[in-house]
Amino acid sequence: MFLLHEYDIFWAFLIISSVIPILTFVISGVLAPVSEGPEKLSSYESGIEPMGDAWLQFRIRYYMFALVFVVFDVETVFLYPWAMSFDVLGVSVFIEAFIFVLIPIVGSVYAWRKGALEWS
Repeated sequence: MFLLHEYDIFWAFLIISSVIPILTFVISGVLAPVSEGPEKLSSYESGIEPMGDAWLQFRIRYYMFALVFVVFDVETVFLYPWAMSFDVLGVSVFIEAFIFVLIPIVGSVYAWRKGALEWS
C-alpha cells in the first residue's frame, strides 16, 4: 500500500534544500550595498586600464580539447563504481564496460585522424 508518511524525510529534505538557496539570494539582495557609478561599471584587469575590446573570439580548438577532457572525465566517474564491484558483476558487465570505453576511444581516433585535435 502506498503511504505518504513514509516519504516525510524526502519532502522535508526537498523543502529545506529549496528554501536555503532562495533565502540566501534574498538575504544577499537585501544586505548588499548598492553603489553604481562609472568606476563600478568599468572593466577590471588587475588594476590596469583595459586595452582593446572586451569581447574576444576564442578559437574552437580550446573547446575541442575541453570537450574531450570532459568526455573522458565523466567516463572515469562512471567506471569507478564498476571497477569497485568488478568481482561480483561477471563477464557480461565486463563486455558492456569494454564497449563503454571503446566508444569514446573510437571517437577520439576519428577526431585525431580528421585533424580536429591538431594544434596549429
